[in-house]
Amino acid sequence: MTRPLAGIRVLDLATTIAGPYCARLLADAGAEVVKIETAEGELMRSRPPLRAGASTSYGQLNAGKRSLVLDLKRPEAVAIVKRMVAQVDVLVENFRPGVMKRFGLDYDVLKAINPSLIYTAISGFGQTGPSAGLAAYAPAVHASSGFDLAHLSYQPGRTRPDNCGIYIADVLTGTYAFGATMTALFQRKATGLGQMVDVSMLESMLTLTLGEVQTAQFPVAPPGRPMFGPVATGDGWVMPAVASERTFQNLATAAGRPDWVSDPRFAAYPDRRANWGLLVDELEAWSTTMPTAKVEAALNAAGVPCSSYRTVAEALADPQLAHRGALAEVQDAAGSFKVINPPYRLSAGDTSVQPFAAALGEHSRAVLAELGYGEAEIDALFAGGVAA
Repeated sequence: MTRPLAGIRVLDLATTIAGPYCARLLADAGAEVVKIETAEGELMRSRPPLRAGASTSYGQLNAGKRSLVLDLKRPEAVAIVKRMVAQVDVLVENFRPGVMKRFGLDYDVLKAINPSLIYTAISGFGQTGPSAGLAAYAPAVHASSGFDLAHLSYQPGRTRPDNCGIYIADVLTGTYAFGATMTALFQRKATGLGQMVDVSMLESMLTLTLGEVQTAQFPVAPPGRPMFGPVATGDGWVMPAVASERTFQNLATAAGRPDWVSDPRFAAYPDRRANWGLLVDELEAWSTTMPTAKVEAALNAAGVPCSSYRTVAEALADPQLAHRGALAEVQDAAGSFKVINPPYRLSAGDTSVQPFAAALGEHSRAVLAELGYGEAEIDALFAGGVAA
C-alpha cells in the first residue's frame, strides 16, 4: 500500500511532545519530514529510557524524520530555513508566540516566500490574546483547563488534585494539530493557498470535558457516588461501564439480580444515578465472592463493557494489539524498540510508523546538498557552527 502523504514535505521545528507528535503522525502517513535541532539536540534526546545514549522517548516521537542541526541564532541558518520553506508544504513549530518572529521566521515572512505553506503553530493558549505570551507545559494546562478539578470531583472524600505524570495535553494537542494540518492541506487543493494553523493546548484540553462544559452553564446535582468507578472483586477490581438501559439490564442478569430492573431505587435512570452507591454495594455482594478474572468474564459474557485494571505492560501484551499490528519496531543507534502505531487503519493506505529514528544531525549534509549547497559551502557551514 502507498502512504497517503507521499510527496508532502514537512519542516519540523518543534520540541518536546506536542509538535513532534504532530509531525510524526505526518511522517507515519508518508510525508518527508526534516527535523531541525540545535547542536545540543532536542530536549527529548536526554529523556529516559536511554540505551547507549539513545532515547526511546525521543525515538517514539520522532521516528521517520531526518535530522538537520542548525543554529537558528545565526543569519546563515535562518537563510537555510527560508530556502527550505520555499520547497516544503508544511512547517510545524511549538515555540512560545513571538519566538519565531525573533528568528525572522514568522508566518508573515514565510508565506511571502511560499504562499502555499501550511504553517502549524502549537502553543499553550493560542497565538494572540491576554495569555498568549505565557509559558505552558502540559501539567499547568491540565490545571488551567479545569480538567484536574473536574477529575477530582469524581473522587469522593479527596480534596487534593492528583499529581501529573501522563501528559494528556501534549498528545491531544499534537493529534488536533495533525487533523487541522490535514484539513488545511485539503483546503489548499481548492484554493492553492496555504494558511496558518493556530492550535491551543488549553482549548484542546477543554474538549475533553464535554459534560462539564455543559454543567458549568447549567448545574446539576452530582450523584452521591460516581457512576464510573472501580467495583471490588475477591482479589482486585473491575471497571464496569454501565451507560445505557441495556447494559444495566445485562448487569442485573450477570449478577443474578433481575429484581434490580423493577426496583424503584434503580429502575429509572435518574433514580439509579441518585442511588448508585447502593447499587454498587449490592453489586459487590456478588462480585467479591469471585476472583477478578471470573467477574470480568461474567460481565463481558453478559454484554456489559468491563475490564480489569491493567498495567501498561499488561495492556501491551493484549493479543488484540498483536492482531492489529499495533506495535511497530523502530531502529536507532542503540538497537531496536517498539512504539505504538497510529490507532487508525486505512484499507488502501499505509500509516504505520517509519522504522527508524535518526541520530542527531544524521542527515545534515544530505539535506543541505539537496538544497543546492556545494560541498565547500557545506564544509564552511559546519566549520562556522551554522550547521552540524
